[in-house]
Amino acid sequence: FAALLEELIAHWPVPVEELVLVGHSMGGMVARSACHIAERGRLGWLARLTRLVCMGTPHHGAVLERGGHRIDSALGLSPYTAPFARLGKARSAGITDLRYGNVRRSDWAGRHPYDQKHDDRTPTPLPAGVQVYLLAATTAAEPRGLRHAVIGDGLVTLASAWGEHRDKALALAVPASHKRLITSAGHLDLLSHPEAADALRRWLA
Repeated sequence: FAALLEELIAHWPVPVEELVLVGHSMGGMVARSACHIAERGRLGWLARLTRLVCMGTPHHGAVLERGGHRIDSALGLSPYTAPFARLGKARSAGITDLRYGNVRRSDWAGRHPYDQKHDDRTPTPLPAGVQVYLLAATTAAEPRGLRHAVIGDGLVTLASAWGEHRDKALALAVPASHKRLITSAGHLDLLSHPEAADALRRWLA
């Protein structure tokens, strides 16, 4: 994606003055990874990036993927259920990145994607000089209670979508004014919810 953006900027018919990225779910992780690669490779498009919006992005992983990994491990304990565990491990490398929110190669280099047993990521700060906005959803009618805290939007918890983490090195320092929560909505609802459209219009105006 980083290389494609560099090519896009180079071939745009007029000089590009501003670039904005909007990513839903894993798309936000891909955008952050591209920013990291662009910074290391000194790609030109990063200097034109002004805003990044992440919608329901599992910055610190998705509970569903971690649960799937634990189920696979349990199934693998028995010779009778081991074939089902192998089927479960057919998940793509991108899906396994959702376990803890990997965004750089060093997070999984030198090991099989399924061998990451705990969150040992290298901290990846948000791109410097870029305004970052985070949109999250909760299936709960009110932002409180067990359902809100544990289930979130059905795939991503609010803490993960907002980049909150107990380790300050991994936490994403995004101001509250750059965050928006939509209640009574699921992960895919963010793609077409009127409140999501309103947030995008306000942030990108």
